[in-house]
Amino acid sequence: MTYGGRIQRVRARMSELGIDVLLLSVGPDLPYLTGYEAMPLERLTMLVLPRTGDAQLVVPRLEAPRVRRRPELFGIVTWEETDDPVALVAGMIRRSARRVAIGDHTWARFLLDLQRAVPSCVFSRASEVVAPIRMVKDNDEVAALTRAAHAVDGVARDMRAVGFGGRTELAVHRELVDRMLAAGHERSNFAIVAAGANAASAHHEPTATRTIANGDLVLCDFGGTMDGYCSDITRMFHVGEPPNEVRDVYAVLVAAQESGVRAATVGTPCEEVDAAARSVIADAGFGENFVHRVGHGIGAEAHEDPYMVAGNTRALEPGYAFSVEPGIYFPERFGMRLEDIVVATTDGPVRLNVAPRDIAIVA
Repeated sequence: MTYGGRIQRVRARMSELGIDVLLLSVGPDLPYLTGYEAMPLERLTMLVLPRTGDAQLVVPRLEAPRVRRRPELFGIVTWEETDDPVALVAGMIRRSARRVAIGDHTWARFLLDLQRAVPSCVFSRASEVVAPIRMVKDNDEVAALTRAAHAVDGVARDMRAVGFGGRTELAVHRELVDRMLAAGHERSNFAIVAAGANAASAHHEPTATRTIANGDLVLCDFGGTMDGYCSDITRMFHVGEPPNEVRDVYAVLVAAQESGVRAATVGTPCEEVDAAARSVIADAGFGENFVHRVGHGIGAEAHEDPYMVAGNTRALEPGYAFSVEPGIYFPERFGMRLEDIVVATTDGPVRLNVAPRDIAIVA
């Protein structure tokens, strides 16, 4: 879908909700509609998109050369270092707006200043407008997500031949980052490497003090951004042969993930995907050891709507892309997680990740 098509859909959604103007600053919504990604600066960049009429991108003059001009979609209004950009945006809002939706990632200082500048306006989250549109990935977006997924698949496969023993978590983390960049990612968003008891902390920060040793179970959860879309994968590695307990618990985890993936059919509520995976773990007696939701949406952000979690009754639609990543964690002992990206289609759920899902035995 073109940027123009996306803006048309957003404006239709604004009409449904009675939103007069949409304000987008830093975050993924701005590039989704304009192709321009604002730097997270103290200098304000903001797209002012009225429900009808011309859109304007307010941008610091020094940043203007980075903007690809799309005059059919928006004008560019630059401001100087001595100008007040909040007053500039407020002046655009005052012309017609009463209900304003502002980007969820907008810095609080700008939101508060704008609220003071236009006290007659009611502010709400831009995600109420844009998220339902962004959730449905078109064919080009699914293709981009697939390329990113296959890139980290290659990294996961290659790591099976890499020695882990004697290296620190941080050293393996750096190798994952380097391999993602070499595979075509513009940036690494995260690379969790957690050995032994550290893997019982779902978002462990890899350290230079924990050396991986023989007998360690190692959790590697990594992803980045490639062509504007994110990857995210988790695979397990064991230095030497895993003990029977680890193999048995992992078999439960594999069955739980498979159940979650199979449940991810169009029309199924998101919470039922969570429940399908969770019930397998609970039935095996490990329910207290599964401490997070089963998945999150993915696209321009590593974590975005929709979320596979209890209480989310939203039904899956074709084009929804999300992770299925159950985990089982034993504090002070070990932990494990298995994660793939899945797309809901009319023909059933499609896994984008194809790297082997068994525990990789490494040296």
